[in-house]
Amino acid sequence: MAIEPTIPRIFRSRVRSWPNLTVQAYKDGSSAFKTRSYRELYSDVLDLACALRAEGVARGELVGLISDNRREWLVADLAIQSLGAADVPRGCDSMEKEIAFILSTTECRLVFVENKSQLTKILNSKGSLPVLETLVMFNEPSTDDLSAATHKGVRLLSFTELAGRGRSERSAKGDLCTAELEAEIDKGTGDDIATVIFTSGTTGEPKGVMLTQANYSWQLERIPSVLHVEPGDMWITVLPVWHSFERLMQYIVIERASGMAYSKPVASIMLPDIAAIRPQILPGVPRLWEALASGIFRAIRKEGGAKKALFLFFVDIGKRYCAARDLVFGRLPRFTPRIRLFDTLAGLVPWLLLLPLYGLGNLIIYRKVRAKLGGRIRICISGGGALQKDVDSFYQAIGLNMLEGYGITETAPLLSFRDQKKPRQDCVGKVFAETGCKIVDAEALARVIEDAAGGSWKSPEALGPGKIGVIMVKGGQVMKGYYRRPDLTARVIDQDGWFNTGDLGMLSMDREIKITGRAKDTIVLRGGENVEPAPIERAIKGFECVDAAVVLGQDQKYLAALIVPAKEPLLAFAAEHDLATDDYEALLENPVVIQLFRSAIDARVNHQNGFRPFETIFRFALLNEPFQVGRELSGKQELMRHRIQDLYRAEIESLFSEV
Repeated sequence: MAIEPTIPRIFRSRVRSWPNLTVQAYKDGSSAFKTRSYRELYSDVLDLACALRAEGVARGELVGLISDNRREWLVADLAIQSLGAADVPRGCDSMEKEIAFILSTTECRLVFVENKSQLTKILNSKGSLPVLETLVMFNEPSTDDLSAATHKGVRLLSFTELAGRGRSERSAKGDLCTAELEAEIDKGTGDDIATVIFTSGTTGEPKGVMLTQANYSWQLERIPSVLHVEPGDMWITVLPVWHSFERLMQYIVIERASGMAYSKPVASIMLPDIAAIRPQILPGVPRLWEALASGIFRAIRKEGGAKKALFLFFVDIGKRYCAARDLVFGRLPRFTPRIRLFDTLAGLVPWLLLLPLYGLGNLIIYRKVRAKLGGRIRICISGGGALQKDVDSFYQAIGLNMLEGYGITETAPLLSFRDQKKPRQDCVGKVFAETGCKIVDAEALARVIEDAAGGSWKSPEALGPGKIGVIMVKGGQVMKGYYRRPDLTARVIDQDGWFNTGDLGMLSMDREIKITGRAKDTIVLRGGENVEPAPIERAIKGFECVDAAVVLGQDQKYLAALIVPAKEPLLAFAAEHDLATDDYEALLENPVVIQLFRSAIDARVNHQNGFRPFETIFRFALLNEPFQVGRELSGKQELMRHRIQDLYRAEIESLFSEV
């Protein structure tokens, strides 16, 4: 069934159909949850939209939104879009220079900020933001905040004050004001820009992804085919909402007439909130799911004795049962031809034998674990990185339906999603029915793009199922382009509209995607944080004793690095410190040398030098042989990262083994 073409119109439609259902649950500084219904949230949005219109915000304008996930974020987002404007979001962990670049590039005249810290970042950069006039703070600004803003020639308003102005105007004008705002909502079309999300990175020039209203409505129209959500269902929201994944989740909440409870991705906060809300749906990133599983296992190990043995036994039974069930019911992706009947026969006897034990496990173990997550969860959603197979299997074993999806910011973001009724592990779901997807040879693609030299190009022909290559997609969720960078847009979208995701993977015979790596350099940690390795590598190479550095961490908790020491400077250091140099490999294992590199890395990759906490190097390994052209390096002396992954597999595995 077709839906309205814009987010504000979808929201208004749900308000009219389900005015009294809860859409937001939040604490607002107290320990108990408060709630807002669809009718109340709509009134909040219209109040703010009225005030923003009075501030001159008009169709096509870009408005900054620097904040983490909270109730007011959604109010601001919907109000901005209701006027036909678009927001430029960023999280509170963003660096000052990064925010300045984004706001100056988009020429934001009005910017929402969450707190004093974000206010300070922007005021410090006022010199590079000549068009900035007004800041609106979600937290109440202090007298000092107001004074600092005035000193920089910027108006500072509180969110409460601004929304109050809109409320007063609506009250004074009555239905006329509401009618005017709804007329503005009616003007919205799918071609309107909904948001400009800048890709993460410390490169100094992140790219602004322009996503349209149609990009979102296209996905929302198709989500119900793979994700069944009932009106009134509650979700827990804990992830950064400026990231594409969580943002789409919140729009799904609205489109499905369900509700969201705001929490934090910290077990001591989130678990009590889950107990209070008893949600049906819980989206998270792989690191969150891993942390919850680890917490459960830690608690059981503390118990020890028979309880521990019983738990481990039934978890193992659950995994075996699910593996047999998947064979019986065809829940295995087919990357090569396989006969379903043979799978069914192979799994049937184990499944039947394990069925009574699994039922017993559910009675005494699994349901108790699910009770700790509120007891009503039907769906767990994982996105923002690859989910570890063991973690995936654990949740399946205890009876939680873990649905994994795949996508990137440029595709708003979903490209594939596991079917709720027939989820298959070892893949990130089936490509949406009306999304084109093909796998192409990575080297052939690189040659085509390079030969085009910035002009139009045509992507190579598709490889068959089970073949690894670059994932190319085409569909209604693909971005309009990069903001004011048609040159960069032309390099990722070919003449026929195929978008180069930069990810390596393969397709199953049923159009399911399996991610095998990344053709582009961006690293995505388990928490969903995007990291550009090049600036970190350059910082490490600033140390004279480093010849080469490779930052690693895709789908891991933290970053690590392989480092090739510069041999001559290192030997000179050793001689100065009376270290034995006759055995070079032994020298690299010397604690004094290890500490030398540890100190050098920490001195260069830190907050003071513009790096975020998750961009620091947690572990590293020193390699005793230099990189060679044709082995680790290309003819242009560039790192061949995927070859390095293969050549140093053992060293890399040791860097990410349990500490």
